[in-house]
Amino acid sequence: MGSYVPSTLAERQEMLKALGLKNEMELYAGVPQSMILKNGPDIPEGMSELEVGRKVTAMAEKNLRFHTVLRGAGSYDHYIPSIVKYIPAKEEFLTAYTPYQAELSQGLLQSIFEYQTMICQLTEMDVSNASVYDGATAAAEAAAMCRDRKRTVTLVSAAANPDVINTVRTYCYASGNEMRIIPMKDGKTDTSALKEMLTPDVASVYIQQPNFFGLLEDAEEIGKQTHEAGAMYVMGCNPISLAILKSPRECGADVAVAEGQPLGMPMGFGGPYLGIMATTTKYMRKLPGRIVGETVDSKGNTAYVLSLEAREQHIRREKASSNICSNEALCALTASIYMAAMGPKGMQEAASQCHAKAHYLAKELCKIPGVSMLYNGEFFHEFVTVMPKAEQVLKALEDKGILGGLPVEKGILWCATEKVSKAQLDQAVAIVKEVLA
Repeated sequence: MGSYVPSTLAERQEMLKALGLKNEMELYAGVPQSMILKNGPDIPEGMSELEVGRKVTAMAEKNLRFHTVLRGAGSYDHYIPSIVKYIPAKEEFLTAYTPYQAELSQGLLQSIFEYQTMICQLTEMDVSNASVYDGATAAAEAAAMCRDRKRTVTLVSAAANPDVINTVRTYCYASGNEMRIIPMKDGKTDTSALKEMLTPDVASVYIQQPNFFGLLEDAEEIGKQTHEAGAMYVMGCNPISLAILKSPRECGADVAVAEGQPLGMPMGFGGPYLGIMATTTKYMRKLPGRIVGETVDSKGNTAYVLSLEAREQHIRREKASSNICSNEALCALTASIYMAAMGPKGMQEAASQCHAKAHYLAKELCKIPGVSMLYNGEFFHEFVTVMPKAEQVLKALEDKGILGGLPVEKGILWCATEKVSKAQLDQAVAIVKEVLA
């Protein structure tokens, strides 16, 4: 099975000929040459189970050197109640696949329905899906669902997460549409520039709240400008912040998207993460992926079904705005268990502590000579400081088991969550002060 290919060499040659290509490598003509491995990957010889165990354990121990995390930028170190890890690990959830046969998948369908309900409560939107891989993909899918034949341009704020910007750009490139960047002013979306850019061909505007630099955008004003121009408004959110900030619905958003990792999923290189998507009833049928609905069976008992699963990506692919048809149910279940375990008050407390501790860290850092805020404005739990000797500062923190902020242009992007204590913050500030002294 290691080299199993379902088609013969002759059949593959015939397919290439039909495409007008000479060989398989021409399929990758759009990929930069620097990214193509000429001689294949350098994979070492196989190891025994014992050797693999030792190797993986040694790699995992590299992550354990940080007892304090002061970095966010899209992946956040929140407290995860033990029940959130225990329930999704049960094999009836862990091994569940896409619920194609509703009559045999009532438990799984109900878990997805509960997740969708909670996301709608959190965002104050009318309908949510449960099928998107991560927050960046959710943003790109939202941009795609907003486009039509007349409006093909997506405007994205320069203050959004760079990974989101690049993902939206890739989607636009692949579909032959255009993405334009809204300039940034003082760390936030330039609303004056946005007003000039809202031409009749603009389908949607995407901003992030809070943005990549931690600042709170003028979200309601941006929504007002967007709608006056006849475009749709997509807002990227931090789900924890929604416990205390205005909801996307209150800010006028047509589509709310988010990275669901803060809702009970540990930080990991590459995931698994969760793309959150929710919208209003008006745009429900444009929402990609599957949506679970609640109904009754022939005996009047509550039943769950895939309400909008048989969509264009299955039956009329040439008219589809998306080809998302996977299943993020395990991550969605994890998020719903986290939200249920924390409850509204628990999430509000976590968000309030994030806000308070980040502001405390910013205040204490800015007491050190040479350190100042790069951008002034309201922020949630991330902020950027101008930092002399940035590399030395981060190295000194790392030596003491502290993962410092993310180096960005002109400064360091810091983050504080409810998980860090005042003592840990004070230790980090003392190390920075010592290095800069």
